[in-house]
Amino acid sequence: MRSTARGEGRRLAARHRNIELGLLVLAVAVCLAGHIDASLALTGSMPKGLLVHGLSLGALVAAAHLAVRRFAPYADPLILPIGVFLTGFGLMLLDRLDFSYKAAHAAKGDYQKLPAAPSQFMWVFISVAAALALIVFVKHHRFFQRYVYVLMAGALILLAAPVFSPTDSFGAKRWIKLPGLPSFEPDEFVKVAITIFFAGYLMANRDALALAGRKVWGMTLPRGRHAGPVLAIWAVSLLVLIFERDLGTSLIFFGLFIVMLYVATERTSWVVLGVIMAVGGATVVGTLEPHVHGRVEAWLHPLDYYKPVHDPAISEQPAEALFSLGTGHMTGTGLGSGRPWLIGFAGRSDFIFTTIGEELGLAGVTAVLLVYVLLIQRGLRTAIGLTDPFGKLLATGLSAALALQIFVVVGGVSGLVPLTGKALPFLAAGGSSLLANWLMIALLIKLSDSSGRTAMEPAPPSPEPVLAQAGPADRSAATAPTAPTAPGPGAGPGAGPGTDPGADPAAPSPTLGGLADPGAPTELRPAFGRTPATPQPGGPQPDGPRPSYGYPPVADQPTHGYGLPSQSPFPPNPTGT
Repeated sequence: MRSTARGEGRRLAARHRNIELGLLVLAVAVCLAGHIDASLALTGSMPKGLLVHGLSLGALVAAAHLAVRRFAPYADPLILPIGVFLTGFGLMLLDRLDFSYKAAHAAKGDYQKLPAAPSQFMWVFISVAAALALIVFVKHHRFFQRYVYVLMAGALILLAAPVFSPTDSFGAKRWIKLPGLPSFEPDEFVKVAITIFFAGYLMANRDALALAGRKVWGMTLPRGRHAGPVLAIWAVSLLVLIFERDLGTSLIFFGLFIVMLYVATERTSWVVLGVIMAVGGATVVGTLEPHVHGRVEAWLHPLDYYKPVHDPAISEQPAEALFSLGTGHMTGTGLGSGRPWLIGFAGRSDFIFTTIGEELGLAGVTAVLLVYVLLIQRGLRTAIGLTDPFGKLLATGLSAALALQIFVVVGGVSGLVPLTGKALPFLAAGGSSLLANWLMIALLIKLSDSSGRTAMEPAPPSPEPVLAQAGPADRSAATAPTAPTAPGPGAGPGAGPGTDPGADPAAPSPTLGGLADPGAPTELRPAFGRTPATPQPGGPQPDGPRPSYGYPPVADQPTHGYGLPSQSPFPPNPTGT
């Protein structure tokens, strides 16, 4: 039966890989069709280099699929195709914007005439190669659990590095620029490292953080010593907001910790406390920090830019983004038929979202957001299927980080929240963002592989129960055959074979082969208490096992959520009985 179940699980895993292959082919075909449509609208001819682009992208996708089929055969069949589709769709949008920027800025001679798509295509190969290396060489996601504090230390160093940069870009210090090397955005990698750290930290301290505290206004607040980590994370996020003027990273950083803290403890008070702290800190910094204050003013009054006298901190981009989104109406102007290039550096920032809204309309925006939601849902579904707490929290954190970044970017462009300047995942130009997001895809693939393996492969059979406190001699006696006892002369018709009416009723029944009562503690049915005390001659006799709560943790033992192990935590019987 077990081999049959395992074979059925492998057939289901192979079917998932075939579904993944079909979705990958569909994703590449849709992206290439977008290239053709945009080029026909812009130039009236087929795009140059389409065959080379299609073959290169197809070869890269085939290599990714083969790596997943070999090293993560039980992974979710939707995660990789979604990542490929969003990446290819972003390349198509960048190529379309490059054509317009080249024509509009050729006379100006500024940097916007330089194409962004070729560099992004190079980063696609680097990012997918890094993701495949993680899938191939990291055998299990618990590998990262050993280095949570090392990752956190490195993340804090990277997070603080832009503060020492002598210049800023577009009002924020978010990039590290080294001589002779391309600039990179460290907060994108910090997002992944901090998620891993939060998962390890909360797994180890969830019981302390879940303890009840004092009630204030009907709400149970955590104890002071347990609120320390939240206060520390809050302080770090405010420091990032003050010294780097990076509103998006600060919101994602603190919001991620609150979401994972709520998932680990299931206490609403943490969410309420986090929202109060986030709003309070953002209000103070937004009032005192000029750059952040200008972002808030542009959010509240985007059309004030066109007044003869207005706040110089208000830029024209929020108003232009609203005009672009409004132009698209329901179905858009069509790829290549709009004018999204009127927004400065739209292809190199979060304003690439306005290109979707203008040329694909509300229908295209809804479709792209639903693809993002589907990716987040697959990550949360993976978290539900995992059996170890670290994996659950890691999958939840990665999904939450992606959701928070999409929210602050789309909300900023559409006027729901102030602009943050963060890159839209997979779509906007930027090697750092693309590499970090593909590492998240690789982690979700490994996590979903563990979840699928647990669901599709049967568990090994459990050993037969034996006496929990019996010694080797007793176990040998328990396994020895016992001759049946003939019924005595006083045995009535209701007496079964092997019963002796004169025997002690408290003695073990011979029909059980010398075993104790079936309700007694066994290795598979442990008593929830300490080992009964050994009777001392002349001393008081123990009444039975004293209660204790739970049994000790077992390394590398799958558990159901945060509860008991899925198998017995006791070692198997050495005699094989």
